[in-house]
Amino acid sequence: MSTILVIDDEKGILQLIHQALTKYGHNVETADDGQEGIRKFDDGCFDIVITDIRMPVIDGNGVVAHIRKSEQQSVPVIAISGTPWLLDADNFDRVLPKPFQIKQLIESIQSLAPVPSRAAMSA
Repeated sequence: MSTILVIDDEKGILQLIHQALTKYGHNVETADDGQEGIRKFDDGCFDIVITDIRMPVIDGNGVVAHIRKSEQQSVPVIAISGTPWLLDADNFDRVLPKPFQIKQLIESIQSLAPVPSRAAMSA
């Protein structure tokens, strides 16, 4: 399955998403804020990033701006937000307004996840 970075400053939401995605077989790494998320993104290799918008220090718009300027700029980014009007929607691949159903998140991930190549599948 996919390796996913989830960034949110609300610990309860972070834990819920981590549990749900792990249950669906994804490898999940979490970050408590945008600054930590950017550090983990730069140090790792992720198939998808899920980020909240309103966070201290670096918000979700700052996270996606960093990703789009990086060497891994094509990594899909899903925004989750209780304030979707505060985001720069053009930079995100999907936007899920809070509250959302886990089913919506899973469907978004499935539609955005890179398809493994035949060579990778037979290796």
